[in-house]
Amino acid sequence: MSNILIIKHGSLGDLIQANGAIKDIKNFYQNRKVFLLTAQPYAIFMSECPYIDGVIIDKRLPRWNLLYLNNLKKILNKYNFSKVFDLQNSSRTKFYKRFIIKNVEWSSSESSLEPGQKKKDFDQEPVLDRMEIQLKKSGIETEFVKNIDLTWTKIDISRLLRQYSNSEYILIFPFCSKKLPQKKWPFFKELILKLKQEYKNKYPILLAPGPNEVDEANKLNAKVVLDKNEPVNIKTLISLISNAKFIVANDTGPAHIASHLDKKGIVLFGKHTSPKKVSIENYNFKAISVKDLKSLSVDEVLHAIKSKLN
Repeated sequence: MSNILIIKHGSLGDLIQANGAIKDIKNFYQNRKVFLLTAQPYAIFMSECPYIDGVIIDKRLPRWNLLYLNNLKKILNKYNFSKVFDLQNSSRTKFYKRFIIKNVEWSSSESSLEPGQKKKDFDQEPVLDRMEIQLKKSGIETEFVKNIDLTWTKIDISRLLRQYSNSEYILIFPFCSKKLPQKKWPFFKELILKLKQEYKNKYPILLAPGPNEVDEANKLNAKVVLDKNEPVNIKTLISLISNAKFIVANDTGPAHIASHLDKKGIVLFGKHTSPKKVSIENYNFKAISVKDLKSLSVDEVLHAIKSKLN
């Protein structure tokens, strides 16, 4: 029997958002095996996802690396895929369609366009709307694409909570990808100071840095959550977010996790994109959008936090 392939390389926030679509695809193909092609950093995490039957790692080496491309092609051919759901919709996956996984039915943003519609216009729609349209074009009922179920990602973190907080806490994510510095609000250190002055010991301020963010976190005068002196893994990160009283974040993966866990919080947006396009806002989780994040004052952010937290 032929298999189904889903492509979603990352990032973390993108994979979290794709979980609903992945679940809908698996529910539709209950009698087929569904595999995920993703990047190395997310392989262990997604291998535990109950909606897929296996994970294939794509190293995403340069496309001029013919040895790598040939090996990837051989690996994928072994699985006898009859349909590919391209949830990444990148230039790389478009290249894969032409040269790596050929002669297979392919679902993508391009296959989702209405007659006369341009891809650049389709790509301006909210990301979850686009996924829903893409799945519906393949005849898939979309029960979960906008109702993302992350229950499988949560674990018991009581040991860490006893170590870092004996009460409710505010969790802050002042980090962003080094490739996307325009997403970073520069005043988190000042915000943390004002939050401590405002709430005293009522809400400890916690940070959960990634592997390359620990040094930065240590400079911000908050509690840096580590697990046995190492950055927490993705499931622990999600569980920390799930247990938090309030979240403050740049537009990064943890913000998307907080949104889909329906947590109270705010996410800070500059002109790099809009909250609507990335489908991040809901009743509890709201965005502050400005043209230039450097112009967004600490007092404005503090006021937004107080209005939702008090």
